[in-house]
Amino acid sequence: MITEGDDAPAFTAPLANGNVESITLSDALEDAPVVFAFFPGAFTSVCTAEMCTFRDRLSAFAEVDATVYGVSTDSPFALNEFRDQNDLPFGLISDFEKELVERYDVRTSFHDVGVHGLAKRAVFVVDADGTVTYVWVSDDPGVEPDYDEVAAAAADAA
Repeated sequence: MITEGDDAPAFTAPLANGNVESITLSDALEDAPVVFAFFPGAFTSVCTAEMCTFRDRLSAFAEVDATVYGVSTDSPFALNEFRDQNDLPFGLISDFEKELVERYDVRTSFHDVGVHGLAKRAVFVVDADGTVTYVWVSDDPGVEPDYDEVAAAAADAA
């Protein structure tokens, strides 16, 4: 399990930002501090609410020069559509190969509905040195993070 003080796990993944590009942890850290908000699936009610809340509170992150990325196991093409439909001004990282959910230890299984390998709802704040400075993970996909707490953690990492 990733805890505060750990090095953020490195990755390379597709980034849905209107196009589909590749992003690495080192690319993301150029705009540190970074908030990685893992969510189970695009177009679901709670995930949509979460990403739209980050959108609506983006100024709090911009004030401390923090960059927000959503992360899910959806394809980058689905994430671009999700991004467009919800006017999300930040990039969404596609963990279609489920490598990030493994490296960040947030892979879940919703056995009751037959869906496996999605991301748990989780938030990691990473500073410019690549150190994880904040961790929040929920086993309940219906629970959203405390956005004020995440914004404060981003400010502390700045």
